[in-house]
Amino acid sequence: MVKRSEVQALGRKHLDRQFEAISLKGVARPPKGWLRAIRDALGLTSRQLASRMGKTHTTITALEKGEIAGTTTLNSLRDAAEAMNCTLVYAIIPNQPLEDMVRIQSRKLAEAQLMRVNHTMRLEDQAVARSELAEQIDRLAEDLRRDGSRLWDEA
Repeated sequence: MVKRSEVQALGRKHLDRQFEAISLKGVARPPKGWLRAIRDALGLTSRQLASRMGKTHTTITALEKGEIAGTTTLNSLRDAAEAMNCTLVYAIIPNQPLEDMVRIQSRKLAEAQLMRVNHTMRLEDQAVARSELAEQIDRLAEDLRRDGSRLWDEA
């Protein structure tokens, strides 16, 4: 039987490969938004776009302002894109590989847990050597990463 953590690891690996293929360097939303930029580039007036979408001119103006403000729905953006013979592309791109994020989080959690224990042991004059503590942190971090169920609980 396949463990849930193995499925998650496989999912991370798959997504990380997909993210590698996406380069968003140098891609920034135009100052007036994508809708307006593409509409202007096509020479399409807001009234013409409104007609194509079965909407009013004021709806298009509100849609374009909403895109800039971040209040426009994905459905509205998709409808406008389709009316201009475009495709809406939506993605959440992590700032670093997902596997790295999990590895860093598991190490952070392991360090927090073991440093508390080590502090108590040091008060009782039972502290372990630094090298042994580092090994324990590595082992616990790996266990936490493999288990995954408590990884994002607040420490």
